[in-house]
Order: sequence, then C-alpha cells, then structure tokens
Amino acid sequence: MTHRFTGWHMLAAMLLMFGTIITVNVVMASVAVSTFGGRVVDNSYVASQRFNGWLAQARAQDALGWTIELSRSKGGRLELRTNAPAGAVVTGIAEHPLGREESRALRFTGNNGLFSAGAPPGRWLIKLEVKHGIHVARYVREIRA
Repeated sequence: MTHRFTGWHMLAAMLLMFGTIITVNVVMASVAVSTFGGRVVDNSYVASQRFNGWLAQARAQDALGWTIELSRSKGGRLELRTNAPAGAVVTGIAEHPLGREESRALRFTGNNGLFSAGAPPGRWLIKLEVKHGIHVARYVREIRA
C-alpha cells in the first residue's frame, strides 16, 4: 500500500533540510567566534604606514646571516642552535596560538650557538630575540608537544 506525497510531506522535507543547514551554520559560526584569538593589528592604517620600516628591519636581519633551529628534546626542553656570534644572548616568549593561556617568558641558557630553556608542554608560538652587541634578530617558530 502506498501513500500519497502531500503538501505536509513537502513541508516536513523542507523544514528538515533548511533546519539542518541553519543548525550547521549556527554551530560553525559559534565555534569560529569562540576560538578567534583576537586582532592581528589594532589599527590597519597605522600598520600599513610602518610596513616599509618592517621590511627594512627584515632586510637588515637577513644581512646578518644568522639562522636558528628550534626543537624540543625528548626531555621536553627547547633546544636552540644558532650561528650567531659567540656571546649572543637569546630571550624568548612562549605564546599560546589561540591566546587561551598566558604568555610565558623563556629563560635560555648556553653559549656558542647552543641554548636550551624549559618549555610548557603542548603547542606554542615561540618568539625569539637573538642579540649580539647592537645587532638584533627576531624569529617566530611554532613548537609542538
């Protein structure tokens, strides 16, 4: 025995289809808004005015020829290798990629191109600054557990 497809059936199908689409959109928008880490820059106009200065700083840093390799040891410590001159000082800050945890200062110890620091477990953006005399190089690296 077959049943006729009536207007009520069509209404139910349309409500089910659009209800599903709207529900998925609301969930996706809620997740996107709740996980947004914040603004990239506070004022895009001011940032655009400073852009050429940032490019000049990047070229000066590239001219130094310094490189870094950042890794996590089996013991969980950060290990940094650099070809910066002997006597260089390394400082760093660990920032959570989504801003869900407070930033943490890292204390690097070592010399002659090999430095290490304690690090929190998990995924972090590590902002490094290598100084030697008047020269400064800044790097950002992602490190995972």
